[in-house]
Amino acid sequence: MRTILSAVLIALVALLVPASAVAYWADHELGDADRYTAAMSPLAGNQDVQQVVVTQVTRALAGQIDAGPFQIGVDALLGEALNSFADTPAYRTAWDAANRAAHAAFLDALTTGHGDALTIDVAPVIAQVKGELVADGVPFADLIPVTHLSVKVMEYDNLGALREGFRMLQIAGVWLPALTVVLAAAAIAIAVHRRRAVMATGLGLAVGAVLLWLAVEVCRRLALDDLPADIDRPAAGAVYDALTAFLRTTAWVVLVIGLAAALVAWVMGRLRRTP
Repeated sequence: MRTILSAVLIALVALLVPASAVAYWADHELGDADRYTAAMSPLAGNQDVQQVVVTQVTRALAGQIDAGPFQIGVDALLGEALNSFADTPAYRTAWDAANRAAHAAFLDALTTGHGDALTIDVAPVIAQVKGELVADGVPFADLIPVTHLSVKVMEYDNLGALREGFRMLQIAGVWLPALTVVLAAAAIAIAVHRRRAVMATGLGLAVGAVLLWLAVEVCRRLALDDLPADIDRPAAGAVYDALTAFLRTTAWVVLVIGLAAALVAWVMGRLRRTP
């Protein structure tokens, strides 16, 4: 009976590993402004995301400067300036500021039900570009309007389902990981052969890590397939990968820990049998 109960607990641990990781991620990673900004910060150097920002800002500002017969030249100059600016440290600073400001809107979309898209307000980027152009003495640069411009990087028709899931994950973000650890310890404690239980628990953790990795990959494909046609898929994929980097890292860490525990238990068993 103890062996069966231990096996059941180990199976539960394998299933709870991905659920615990996702719950912790939703509550402590997506729910925290500093961690969210840190996760999105590397995207400042991503070419696909840069191109989306440059294209959206250029479209928004093109034609808003009344340059008369020089209009076409000014618009072209603006586009070139944005492309050049995207490779500067100032752009990365503006990008981080934009993402920190967007975090509140991101949580609002997932908790209050306002909106069906993940957007980033690139007003800090526009302000930085304007300052750079004015400092360089570019004609008409002082006429660039610094307006709030929201760039959509993800949009869903069924964001309501994501909101419900996110709310549940936030609730489980504290106790679910703790429950997983307790069940793993209990599976070993009640087992008749504890060394075998340690090995089985390690393998269970490894299986849970694989399940977590598969879940992240499957959800990535589903998320990108569900995007509207006007959303840039490479950029959206980069955003998804940045937001879920913690889950991928967790999967690898748990996999290594699980396999290491199983291997140590197996080696100890072999050593005991050696005369």
